[in-house]
Amino acid sequence: MGTCFSCKAKLSTELPPARGAECAACGADIKVCRNCRFYDPTNYNECAEPNAERVVEKERANFCEYFEFSKDNTPTDTTAPDPMAELKRLFGDK
Repeated sequence: MGTCFSCKAKLSTELPPARGAECAACGADIKVCRNCRFYDPTNYNECAEPNAERVVEKERANFCEYFEFSKDNTPTDTTAPDPMAELKRLFGDK
């Protein structure tokens, strides 16, 4: 069982889900990188599985053989910190 990346609804589906499976609550594709336990925006190709092929659209259904539902599907903040704000924090505003 997994959680939809889009609406956070609990997904009751077979494991692994079929490529065309959709969330009953919002209609989003289920077998997507954003629902996978290997999805990591900080890694190369945004995937922690080194053998997985590159998937460009992380929120669209794909054919990845390594898909496993994520245990915790909390949103990840992928915005980079403001460099000037960091410098001011470190050295003060002079």
